[in-house]
Amino acid sequence: MEEKKGLEIRWHGRGGQGAKTAALLLADVAFKTGQYVQGFPEYGPERMGAPITAYNRISKNPIRVHSNIYAPDYVVVVDETLLHTVDVTAGLKPTGAIIINTPKSEKEVRPLLNGYKGAVFTVDARKISMETLGQNFPNSPMLAAAVAVTGVMPREEFIEDMRASYEHKFAKKPEVIEGNMQALTRAFDVVERALSVEYKMAV
Repeated sequence: MEEKKGLEIRWHGRGGQGAKTAALLLADVAFKTGQYVQGFPEYGPERMGAPITAYNRISKNPIRVHSNIYAPDYVVVVDETLLHTVDVTAGLKPTGAIIINTPKSEKEVRPLLNGYKGAVFTVDARKISMETLGQNFPNSPMLAAAVAVTGVMPREEFIEDMRASYEHKFAKKPEVIEGNMQALTRAFDVVERALSVEYKMAV
């Protein structure tokens, strides 16, 4: 992809799962690296459980486009049930990747991806969030997974920025801060292991 265009990411989730929040957080942390960013939802009914879409553009150059993203480099699926009802791979570039919140393996979910030939990463964000936060909040693990796969910023810089963000947001709830930090690092670990395996296979 040409550097001048940067990265385009599309998020698929359901209302109440935090996909929109994750897209906005990604824009926020990428902005701190000196890049130009966009993070916005597709406006429509956002009732609890209804399918929603959100978008990110991240570039080293000013972003002139303000439309929805139809040919993303990356897709993040926060709710795997959407694989059965939404064409999540529509327009997705084969040189990019799709990241799915699921306990299933890449081989198990690939048949649901309409013949998509690019990289597929799976992260059990529900398990991670239940074990670190005690509730199913998949957006933190999926945010970390998106950063790991796209490489928009170094791991340590991302973790440091997110800690500062959580400390500001949850100043009176330190247990929530630590839970979210654990969720981020665990999801990052999962993706880094998968990337390592993919690199070894390519070599």
